[in-house]
Amino acid sequence: MHGPEHSHSHAEGHGHSHGLVDESIMRSRAGVRAVLESLAILALAAAIQVGVYLLSGSVALLADLIHNIGDALTAVPVGIAFLLHSRKAEAYAGLAVVAAIFISAIAAGYEAIDRFINPQTPTHLLAVAAAGAVGFLGNWIVAVIRLRAGKRLDSAALIADGHHARADAFVSLAVIASAAVVAIGFEVADPLIGLAITLVILRITWHSWGTVRAELAENG
Repeated sequence: MHGPEHSHSHAEGHGHSHGLVDESIMRSRAGVRAVLESLAILALAAAIQVGVYLLSGSVALLADLIHNIGDALTAVPVGIAFLLHSRKAEAYAGLAVVAAIFISAIAAGYEAIDRFINPQTPTHLLAVAAAGAVGFLGNWIVAVIRLRAGKRLDSAALIADGHHARADAFVSLAVIASAAVVAIGFEVADPLIGLAITLVILRITWHSWGTVRAELAENG
């Protein structure tokens, strides 16, 4: 009687062990897939916005562009963390995400203030509005991808990135508003909206820091 029970127990333990390994591998693959999909979408959106910025000189678009590039680059530490199968690495990747958001806010704010000092009226306003729409759609899709994956995988880094991207989608709408207001002759709206975008990014930084700090306290 002892033999069959021992054999059954060993088989259950053996199967359970493999289940843990498989779950870890599947989680890593799912996390990396979400990160790569986000990176591809944001890289495409940023490429389109770069071309329009060079054409138009809109500082509101530049602020959005800088932030989207920084957001795309956060895929690197988060992806590495998933490849390492490490909760602690994910928590520290979340710090890199927060740092990237903050740096993008500083860069966007600098450009907006510089435009107040050295005024320049943006051109090709229809293209600027279209680039803002591209930023909105790109970030909204990325937010859905990150939040779904983050909640499914219980990843604070992905969830922080998802909230960040969702807020960015609405920030991109400000670019459309900037183009519309400049079109009716209120040129100073461009750097004003660029500065407003900077303040929104700083708020996103604080919100994301709260999420990551909680994860660090648990796994750091």
